Amino acid sequence: MKNLFSLLLFLFGLTAQAQVTFKITAVPANTPADATIYMAGTFNNWNPASAAHTLTRNADGSYEITLPAATGTIKYKFTRGAWASVETTASNGQVPDRAYTFGSSTGPVLHQVLNWEDLAGGTPGGGQSTAAANVSVISTSFALPQLGRTRRVWLYLPPGYATSGRRYPVLYMQDGQNVFDSRTAFAGEWGVDEALNLLNTNGQDPTGCIVVAVDNGGASRLDEYSPWKNPQNGGGQGDLYVDFLVETLKPYIDTNYRTLASRENTGIAGSSMGALIATYAALRHPTVFGKVGVFSPAFWFAAQPLFAYVHQHPANPNTRFYFVSGTTESATMVPYMAAMRDSLLRGGVPAANLSFNPRADGQHAEWFWQREFPAAYTWLFAPATITPVRQSQRLQASVYPNPATQELRIALPASLIDGRLEITDARGRTVLRTAVRNGDAVSLRNLAAGLYLSRITAGGEVRVVKFAKE
Repeated sequence: MKNLFSLLLFLFGLTAQAQVTFKITAVPANTPADATIYMAGTFNNWNPASAAHTLTRNADGSYEITLPAATGTIKYKFTRGAWASVETTASNGQVPDRAYTFGSSTGPVLHQVLNWEDLAGGTPGGGQSTAAANVSVISTSFALPQLGRTRRVWLYLPPGYATSGRRYPVLYMQDGQNVFDSRTAFAGEWGVDEALNLLNTNGQDPTGCIVVAVDNGGASRLDEYSPWKNPQNGGGQGDLYVDFLVETLKPYIDTNYRTLASRENTGIAGSSMGALIATYAALRHPTVFGKVGVFSPAFWFAAQPLFAYVHQHPANPNTRFYFVSGTTESATMVPYMAAMRDSLLRGGVPAANLSFNPRADGQHAEWFWQREFPAAYTWLFAPATITPVRQSQRLQASVYPNPATQELRIALPASLIDGRLEITDARGRTVLRTAVRNGDAVSLRNLAAGLYLSRITAGGEVRVVKFAKE
């Protein structure tokens, strides 16, 4: 009996982790004959064109895909390679996320696709536009010369813009389809326009802000939102996309609208992959962006090069970063957010400029980001308190030689007797801490060759210097 019970448990375990086939038995009549259908979901970061998740077309006109053995529950939808061509309901409304729990069935999981968003003459959310009257589209084909593409760009002007004569700060947002209008949103909108209008009406945002939102590139979204390639998911065009924001879009906005163009009045924000590229943009262009909204960041997509980059390119200490995510979105979400916060702290950004907000009920979804946006905006665009002398580049200290071989010498101002030295490696790990005085030689014999950051603290001031160990 005991052996039989063990066998049953074993067989149950096999069933719970068995591979499963998903089958589309019917598609709309206007589906192109050569259409390629993809499965996008939590298992591939909602990539609408993942080659590894292409469905096979059968002779009877059905489509199917078999996923490998796994446990737990996945959520998913079907697309034809972009969110602009996602499946929709019979009335061309939004299809709720489909869900499947591994082990819940033994046969194929059957589905029908009733409509495709781009072939039904409507939009993802269906119905009328929900964008406020002070939202407009600058262009449906704004040129991205760096990438040889065009994109829809949205514009929100604060109440009273037309008559005030004032200049306003600007917030640049990614995934523009989802920012203002449920009719164009993939899975619900952020309601940024309604939120800002309400803050203005209630006197909580008396100055107002211009918001510029850029649609994502659909199938090229992952490529554009990461400067580094992910072996399974693409990427690698993030530098070109950020160049577009800085060299093309921002100059256009500053020329044609009454903006406060300084870094202190320029923010950038996004969610998931949009949060990854927003963080990178602020690190790469610290003289351009002074406020960063980081919503449920997909730092996992390029964790190693990203953390090496922030180590090698410390943020401007007066840049404000607002982090928010759900605590159960993924195993790495909050740990990577915390690691980024800590890396920024080590690089000289004071704790007062870092707001860290894990939410127990948060999800990787537009409704969550919509709820969290007002608090993030209010904190980011509150009147800035510029950190006085205690910034990373105000202390007149240095290290030499650079590159170094066996030792690193410390130079401090004559007025400062002693200080502290902390050295971190390219992955942000502290590899050396010691007290130092002017002229001290610190041994590097135990450090491998590579790039390091030295953080010298003396007299209440900080200096961060990058150096190489040969």
